[in-house]
Amino acid sequence: MRILFLGDVVGRTGRDTVAAALPALRARLRIDLAVVNAENASHGFGLAPDMARTLFAAGTDVITLGNHAWDRKEVIPFIAETPRLLRPLNYPPGTPGAGSVLVDLRDGRRALVVTAMGRLFMDSIDCPFRATAVELAKYRLGASVAAIVIDFHAEATSEKMAFGQSFDGQVSLVVGTHTHCPSADHQVLPGGTAFQSDAGMCGDYDSVIGMQKEIAAARFWRKMPGERLQPAEGAATLCGVFVETDDATGLAIRIEPIRQGGRLSQILPSV
Repeated sequence: MRILFLGDVVGRTGRDTVAAALPALRARLRIDLAVVNAENASHGFGLAPDMARTLFAAGTDVITLGNHAWDRKEVIPFIAETPRLLRPLNYPPGTPGAGSVLVDLRDGRRALVVTAMGRLFMDSIDCPFRATAVELAKYRLGASVAAIVIDFHAEATSEKMAFGQSFDGQVSLVVGTHTHCPSADHQVLPGGTAFQSDAGMCGDYDSVIGMQKEIAAARFWRKMPGERLQPAEGAATLCGVFVETDDATGLAIRIEPIRQGGRLSQILPSV
């Protein structure tokens, strides 16, 4: 199976870049499953329903969210009726929406997509490790599902690495989101799980993690609230990972980073 995961979509420039590039990427890389984290798509904070519809129409199979899941209040009724839009699995019981979804692929296979959120330097919510273990116990990789993809939305690299190592051999891919900077540690772990600490963002890198640099920098200089952060709107770099799995086991054969457009060095997987 060929899997495409795109990191945090930030603002209008990120949305437009993903919507324009995704159909061609799916065709070029012969993608079976495309997952996009879009928790910053609406002016850097949250996701509006019309934006989700645009990303789905462009070829996104599953959209994941994170700590900004509820910043746009109109997403609350929308997420309850949209199974392919996920909020973190480890929110408390009774939270609208779900943290996992089974996706029926075009060739008849099924894939499980899960999103969980870390707790170091993040909101105090339920344990992501235990919540994920409970969810994974319902499925068998390579048998009941052909692939399992986990978006681990977390601040600390140590927590992301511990999470990846904990579920090595049980899932196809663990990829981190939230820090908006693509890490250089993409690898297939010893048990066969593809891993990267952070996929990076789909947004303008002439910025501070996708926000206008002057406004963001001023907060560090003055250490006081200032003008509301606004997304940078220059040319976006589309960042993510490409993973290919073994059809028999569901484990990863390879993982390669993707960086296309904008300011960062460019890299696309060979096919």
